[in-house]
Amino acid sequence: MSTWKRTANGPQVDVGRVFEGKLDASNLRFGIVVARFNDTITGELLLGATEAFVDRGVSVEDIDVAWVPGAFELPLVAKNMAQTGRYDAVVCLGAVIRGETAHFDFVAGEASSGIARAGMDTETPILFGVLTTETMEQAEQRSGRAAGNKGAETAIAAIEMANLLVSLEG
Repeated sequence: MSTWKRTANGPQVDVGRVFEGKLDASNLRFGIVVARFNDTITGELLLGATEAFVDRGVSVEDIDVAWVPGAFELPLVAKNMAQTGRYDAVVCLGAVIRGETAHFDFVAGEASSGIARAGMDTETPILFGVLTTETMEQAEQRSGRAAGNKGAETAIAAIEMANLLVSLEG
């Protein structure tokens, strides 16, 4: 029977083995797919992601960036990047801001499900760093202002996932 207890570092569980991804990315390669639509936002997400990678040991030569027209096109290019086998993980960055039509729902939903499907199909971590906000102000806040930079958060998650999959192999 498994038991758990709360500690200062979070819950601890008594089990056989626990797998976690490290945040050291010094020997990893990453692809980033960025939507050009809303590029004032996505450019800031890209800056946050690349800074997070470099801060954790990734060489700038080990980060490749592909620009696509919009969030709807992210999954196809992410899947193609993952299929090359050159990347330990791929990060998708975009910003879908609600307007007065149903366009937001279609684009956000398809981008989300497509990115998830691409990761499952390729067995490569493909991470969702697409802002889905009600307003431009919310997008600005999440791309580097008061609410942090979601591009950086997505890059850190990519590092963790890439390392986690390696630890599961061993």
